[in-house]
Amino acid sequence: MSAPSLNAILVRHGRTLLNAEGRLRGLANPELDELGIAQAHATARALKPLHLIRVLSSPLRRAEATAAIIASECGVENDVDPAFNDRDYGPWTGHIKEEVVAEWGSVDAAPGVEDTAVVLERAMGGLDALVATGTTGTIAIVSHDAVIRPILAAIQPGIHVEAENGSWAEIGWDGEAWKVLSVDNVA
Repeated sequence: MSAPSLNAILVRHGRTLLNAEGRLRGLANPELDELGIAQAHATARALKPLHLIRVLSSPLRRAEATAAIIASECGVENDVDPAFNDRDYGPWTGHIKEEVVAEWGSVDAAPGVEDTAVVLERAMGGLDALVATGTTGTIAIVSHDAVIRPILAAIQPGIHVEAENGSWAEIGWDGEAWKVLSVDNVA
């Protein structure tokens, strides 16, 4: 197996007030809170030695703000890619996650929640598009736990990932397939 020609650092955005309260965020668009801003700066400092060539993010403010901090610290451009947008929790957006689970048995079972397979198809399409460009180097993608976990599980079934705010996982394209290189890294 050859060394990966393209690495993607899957970064979960910094914390928001909704994260702190245990609420489903989905397509809600909160700003980073003070801790979230600090997490983004710490992640940026940790990623700087990787010599990123670009930063992509979900279009949501929490991801865009995290990406902007990383891009600024690393001296690269950042762009939005809707392929990495968060899962739509529909009518459950803003609700306490534990309460939704208590009522429906899981978030997946709650009516109106975007299916994980749809999220995965969208996100893997974004990764495939990166591969198709022939880009080599390391790209950071700032996204959400509901996107990062399914990507990693599709690449390496059975993997356990926490994907806490400000953490990141690394995947590499080896010319044939994506491989998980590391998970749950924190600054």
